[in-house]
Amino acid sequence: MASEDLVRRSAADVKDDDQLPISSRETETLVDEKTQKQKQKRVASVDMFRGLTVALMVLVDGAGGEWPLIGHAPWFGCNLADFVMPFFLFIVGIAIPLSLKRIPRRGKAVRRLLLRTIKLFFWGFLLQGGYSHAPDELSYGVDMKHIRWCGILQRIALAYLVVAVLEIVTKEADLEDKSTAPFFIYRKYYRQWIVAACILIIYMSLLYGIYVPDWEFRVQYDTSPYYGKVFKVTCGTRGKLNQPCNAVGYIDRKILGINHMYKHPAWHRSKACTEVSPYEGPFKADAPAWCLAPFEPEGILSSVSAILSTIIGVHYGHVLVHLKEHRDRLKHWLSMGVALLILGFVLHFSHAIPLNKQLYTFSYVCVTAGAAALVFSLFYFLVDIVGIRSIFLPLEWIGMNAMLVYVMAAEGIFEGFLNGWYYKSTNNTLVYWVKKHVFVKVWRSQRVGVLLYVLFAQILFWGIVAGILHRLGIYWKL
Repeated sequence: MASEDLVRRSAADVKDDDQLPISSRETETLVDEKTQKQKQKRVASVDMFRGLTVALMVLVDGAGGEWPLIGHAPWFGCNLADFVMPFFLFIVGIAIPLSLKRIPRRGKAVRRLLLRTIKLFFWGFLLQGGYSHAPDELSYGVDMKHIRWCGILQRIALAYLVVAVLEIVTKEADLEDKSTAPFFIYRKYYRQWIVAACILIIYMSLLYGIYVPDWEFRVQYDTSPYYGKVFKVTCGTRGKLNQPCNAVGYIDRKILGINHMYKHPAWHRSKACTEVSPYEGPFKADAPAWCLAPFEPEGILSSVSAILSTIIGVHYGHVLVHLKEHRDRLKHWLSMGVALLILGFVLHFSHAIPLNKQLYTFSYVCVTAGAAALVFSLFYFLVDIVGIRSIFLPLEWIGMNAMLVYVMAAEGIFEGFLNGWYYKSTNNTLVYWVKKHVFVKVWRSQRVGVLLYVLFAQILFWGIVAGILHRLGIYWKL
């Protein structure tokens, strides 16, 4: 970790222009009606929502294999894991207006966001490009012929770059607009919604308009009996949203190259591929060829659509900046969140546009953004209005040091470090012993034991660590 990325400072030293797309700590200026003096107050719900998102990612990575409803849906539909990426992008969007409102010079703001974007891309390539094999393998390194170009942090970096530049370009000098007219925030930032509409039109046009020809691939899994064998997938169509013949996969194969795509897509657990669906298991003898193919869930076209999640988050950040009354904020957030949920479910259940995280369909954008809006509004009501904060402190601490917890827990770097200290066998490590003897054997259930291990030995543990670091004023910033 670069020395400039880990800093020690008091909470009072943190200002809005120091905020990060992932591990920022936003403040807002509230006007006291009695004193008419401006005071800075942390919006704790922002940190808690971010912490919840990181905690969900740790839960998904650790327990998703044992609990299918926690893991990603094999293709259509939406499980718990499918909310993590949109929640990340949503909170990134909320942070953007808060972090840019105190940077009056556009040049300075652009330099900061470019530097953060580069750092996010770097960590994305390092952690998800294939270089890191943690926590399961005690090795590192990647063949550049098979490096994975896309990933979670790369998608966040792209969305952050595009939307932050859009915010800088379209931001007006009057940030203290006191207007209470209906829809004034929509009118004030109408250019951002025009860009969002253009993004949606481009995405939909490519998704349904591109012709997908037949394609071939070579099996890359050295554990597969078909290793090295070439298979052909028949398509010759357009407008399909199925696994083998969608435009999202076609664009990634043409631009990224099939060797640089994710080799363990969620569709491996489809009913067409395995008898034990929705669990992962051996492929059927008559499984279609595409079951063995790679697919990039954070690919190019789907990442274009993912920008919409961040734009919606930016709108919620605008509400924080412009509306000062709790009631006005909640009314705005809840109405939009419910509208998004209804629109998304109507599109899905009418079979017009099904929910699909891998393709990042418009119905998926609506449902996940609506869910994020409702969850964030609930946190805001409970924490920032009612004052119920203590039980959510671990999430708040994780949210303050989100990048650290993401790298160490969600990406398994800390567990990989512990696994490097083993006794006689690489399977005989502290992590293995704790999981087996403290959780699985006590509860006499692999599924329950793994779930409790993730909740307590990972999420709660890192919540406490993040709390200690917060007390010491230590934060990992980009």
